Amino acid sequence: MSKIVLEHIDKYYGDNHVLKDINLTIEDGDFMTLLGPSGCGKTTTLRVISGLEKPQNGTMTIDGKMMIDAANAFYEEPSKRGLNLVFQSYALWPHMTVYQNIAFGLKIKKLSKKEIDQRVMDSLKMLRIDQYKDRYPNELSGGQQQRVAIARAIASSPKLLLLDEPLSNLDARLRIDMRVELKRLHKETGTTIVYVTHDQVEAMTMSTKVALFRAGEIAQVATPLEIYTNPVDMETADFVGSPRINMIEGKGVYDGTTLKVESELGNFEFEKDTLKLEEVIPEGKPFDVVLGIRPEVIQVYPKKPKEGDCFEATVYASQPAGSETIITLDKGDTQFLALQVDLRSYEMNQKVWVGMDPKRLNVFNKETQRLIRYAAANIREEADE
Repeated sequence: MSKIVLEHIDKYYGDNHVLKDINLTIEDGDFMTLLGPSGCGKTTTLRVISGLEKPQNGTMTIDGKMMIDAANAFYEEPSKRGLNLVFQSYALWPHMTVYQNIAFGLKIKKLSKKEIDQRVMDSLKMLRIDQYKDRYPNELSGGQQQRVAIARAIASSPKLLLLDEPLSNLDARLRIDMRVELKRLHKETGTTIVYVTHDQVEAMTMSTKVALFRAGEIAQVATPLEIYTNPVDMETADFVGSPRINMIEGKGVYDGTTLKVESELGNFEFEKDTLKLEEVIPEGKPFDVVLGIRPEVIQVYPKKPKEGDCFEATVYASQPAGSETIITLDKGDTQFLALQVDLRSYEMNQKVWVGMDPKRLNVFNKETQRLIRYAAANIREEADE
């Protein structure tokens, strides 16, 4: 078991308030990613969990055992927290072989030679690098060295594995490969993983939960799908997703049962049960709203389809990208993006027809910037009959 509970954590560096009242629960077995831009506090939070930083306020427990009690100046030593930390740098001993690098920490724990060999080889096989056990770090690629660093971390069977941007030094192809291995590792070991990254693709593809950081605060904690589908505010919506979300301004009127929205891309009606009623939704008078429309929600047709509500638009630019095509479209003074899976060919200034599924649209209150209408996720689940 390795449930982590952070409550009211504050961290200062001099007058700089780096972490501001952080409250976060990481359940046993979670793959929790701390996501956000540089300087938002995600790495500092990881270092607080690991014991490398001491917060000025707040508490932290692991499995109900107090690890941090700032009010009483109690900070459990990192070695007694049952965790391992993997940094951005590999930190491998250059004079030791792969096998020796992994075995070193186990020898310090005075495990038997047989158990050390079992653990080393199991971790190497899990990361698929057992064939490199007799090589030295300088004989390995960057991706192989990173796998060794992770294998070393899991060989001691930690309750918690903390990863601080471990893939940022790898090229694009290696990052994809390592994402696959980390996801399999989490599934096979059941270890609770806390992962720090600024890369939203890493967060979306590997995590069971994502904590989105912004300027020392947590903006939203949810599953990757929920953060993508229903971001808590406009800034979150703009940060998560590539290509970026379309933000289309409009006017809304809520009569107590239905939210009616008029925009350049059409008029929509949203029922009360899809609204986030705890947010500010003025009733009985027009107010400014912003429609959040993901590019893949927008369908583009060369000819007007026989069914469905569509409007005419003009192709501003088309960007074929192998497996997908990104189309920039104009309607009046409004420009927006559409994403089509597959290669499509469009000419500049070509007239096309555009449709979208209203169920998959977000609505934000422009004044508060907050989400006021939930979008439905479009999930296709494949299962054996």
